[in-house]
Order: sequence, then structure tokens, then C-alpha cells
Amino acid sequence: MENPDDCELTEKPARFSRRKAIGLITAGVAGCLFDAFEIEPACLSITREDIFYGPHSPGLDGLRIGLLSDFHFRPDADHDLLFSVVSKIHEQRLDLIALAGDFMSADPRVIDPLLSHLKRINPAHGVFAVLGNHDGWAGNRSTIRRQFEKAGLSFLVNQHSKISIGSESLAIAGTDYVWLGKPDPARTLKGIAAGTPILALVHEPDYFDTMIGHRDILLQVSGHTHGGQCRIPFVGYAPRKVAYGRKYVYGRYSSGNSNLFVSRGVGTVGPRVRFACPPELAILTLRSGPVKNCES
Repeated sequence: MENPDDCELTEKPARFSRRKAIGLITAGVAGCLFDAFEIEPACLSITREDIFYGPHSPGLDGLRIGLLSDFHFRPDADHDLLFSVVSKIHEQRLDLIALAGDFMSADPRVIDPLLSHLKRINPAHGVFAVLGNHDGWAGNRSTIRRQFEKAGLSFLVNQHSKISIGSESLAIAGTDYVWLGKPDPARTLKGIAAGTPILALVHEPDYFDTMIGHRDILLQVSGHTHGGQCRIPFVGYAPRKVAYGRKYVYGRYSSGNSNLFVSRGVGTVGPRVRFACPPELAILTLRSGPVKNCES
């Protein structure tokens, strides 16, 4: 016959282990939630990526482009984050800044307080911006353009600008937003001489396939996806995808002689939450050399 005391002695460690496991899981979940809601959305990261674009235009080798996207600016929560963004840009001494849209979520009144930060950015070759779908849905493109230009920032809607870098020319081409907007690649690229390298700003990354259907694009920079905003750690998978951002979600991609980089963005849409996907300043350095085909 079993001794009851022996049975109790064998059960106690099991009950303790279950309690300990439940406690550790609860603590882990609480820690993840605290990180996702309180820490990560305000913690700027810097991503550095070399973009190889082929043997032509060797004078562009080493050009450093800063990419920011998807601010969805919230004046009550994001001022410190924007101070950090501007400070990091000044520290990095970047050559050119690309702003890939979605400056607001739904309230056009946030543009002016956002620009109070962005107008402090003054790289050697300028700041260039395009509309995101939220900007187009909630605001007026002509009003937003005037606000940016008043702050000294270039704003492109289905048009391009040309800059000189030493003996080289670089065309900066920006489309309208894609999702219910009126992007016009033919108009955007019209007048750019054959062989002139192109930096394209297009908010929605999946439009890359349309752009390179017209001609090679040295580099297209995009946002829109927020990198998924919440990703599975270590695996990097983004469970949530959005229209026009399903094929190209985050990172560097290439096709033939053309490159694409998709940013995780700065802000958040919906709840102010990020997990394994912090706000990002991407620093993209152009490198003369064979295009390295990849898919992030």
C-alpha cells in the first residue's frame, strides 16, 4: 500500500513547477507588452545598407541617403522621438534625405508641428518628400506642398528634380500616392535623359514593379508597410500586411539593375505599438558595383 506522505512529496514539486512556469510566462508576456507599448515605439534605430547599382555613374559612389517614412505624427507623444530623429541625422552628416510619406494619420493640423522638426534638417543635397496615402486621404496635396516648401523642403507629386553631385547628375523622382491616388510614372520620369540614374520616392513599395516597367531605377525608396509594425522575433515575419505592401514588406530588394528599399517607418498607425520592429532611420549608401540580387 502506498504511503500518502510519499504521494504528497512527489506532487509538490510538480505543482511548484507549474506555478513557476505560469509565473515566467506571465512575466514574459507582461514584459513584451511593456516593450511593445511603452519602450519600442519611442526607441529610434539606425539601419545601414549598401546599395550596389552597377558600374555606371562612379561619382555617386559613397552618396549617403537618409530615408524616413510613415511619421503618423502625434504631437502629444512623438516630439521626443522627432528630436532624436533630427539629432541622429545631424550626427550622421548625410548627403540627402528622402521622406516617403504618411506624415499624418487623419488630422492635417499635425503637419506644421511636424515641420517644426523637419525644417531643421539641412543636408548638402536637400530634402525631398512625397505624399503617402493617409496624407492624400486626410489632407489637401496643394496645401501640404505649400507647407513643405515654405519650410524649405522639396515636395514632388508626379514630377522630378535634378541635382548635381560633382560631375554626376541624379534625378529625384516622386510619384503621387498609389492607394486611391493618381500616380503617373510616365509623367514623373518624362525628360530624364537616358542613362541618368534615378532615385525614386514612391510611398507604396509594391509599385516598384510598375516603375521598373518604364525604365531602370537605381533606387526606389518606400514606406507604407511599417515593416509590419509588429514582427515575430528572430524569424522576422510580419503577420499583418497592407494593400500595395504585400510583396515588398521590409528591407532591400532588387530586380535586374534596379533596387528597392522599404523602411519600417517612424510612427505608428492605430495603437501606438511596435514589437521587434522599432522606428527606423535608414542610411542607404550608394556603391558602384554589380547589383546584388536579393529579397529581404
